[in-house]
Amino acid sequence: MSGNIELLSAVLAAAKAEDRAALIAYLPAGFPTVDGGIEAVKAVVAGGADVVEVGLPHSDPVLDGPVIQTADDIALRGGVKIADVMRTVREAYEATGAPILVMTYWNPIDRYGIERFTAELAEAGGAGCILPDLPVQESSVWREHADKHGLATVFVVAPSSKDERLTTITAAGSGFVYAASLMGVTGTRESVGEQAQDLVRRTRATTELPVCVGLGVSNAQQAAEVAVFADGVIVGSAFVKRILDAPDEASGLAAVRSLAGELAEGVRKR
Repeated sequence: MSGNIELLSAVLAAAKAEDRAALIAYLPAGFPTVDGGIEAVKAVVAGGADVVEVGLPHSDPVLDGPVIQTADDIALRGGVKIADVMRTVREAYEATGAPILVMTYWNPIDRYGIERFTAELAEAGGAGCILPDLPVQESSVWREHADKHGLATVFVVAPSSKDERLTTITAAGSGFVYAASLMGVTGTRESVGEQAQDLVRRTRATTELPVCVGLGVSNAQQAAEVAVFADGVIVGSAFVKRILDAPDEASGLAAVRSLAGELAEGVRKR
């Protein structure tokens, strides 16, 4: 079975055709439980998310701030495995029809086996992977397997990336480019600054791929601001925090669905 890179491209193109940015939600697998995590993905899509990134919990998530680290810790203490991540992708995709990607650090894939991981992700209906710590120059074997299975390879660019480096990264990627809005780790912030706009401009000069901005967006106003210059707005910590702050699972699901609705409205206001 082939993965869903074409679905991902179609959904991003459809948002562009509507003259808006796509809303991309991030949620870790296994949080607060495996079943609860699947329901949370369904809830954000029901609320208005176009694409979902399912995080593969990791013991040393270097790009992630305290909110996502807390969620990862809960998932890992709950015994989450890669099989649970694949189940999350499969059930979420079957229930929603939305493109579902896995965001993961490289070490778990390397240990699991590249061919095994890509084959299982494609079979589950996954659209691809976001790989924040895989150097492009070391990615050829991964990309070969991802291409074979119809999976996108999304690389992360940062404000510190020089133009020449951006060209190398975007030439190797597929699906979209993940533009980190600022230096640092994931988390909600008061503003998503001019660095992000400049990074999107410089990245667009190197590629036809959509450029989606993440790290720091937490409310509809910020989503609207980023949607002015980006093809997609990526939100993670704000969703995770809603679940962490909820008194019970039902309240958490209602909260993330509501936030997705507010953000979906935001990306349409540009």
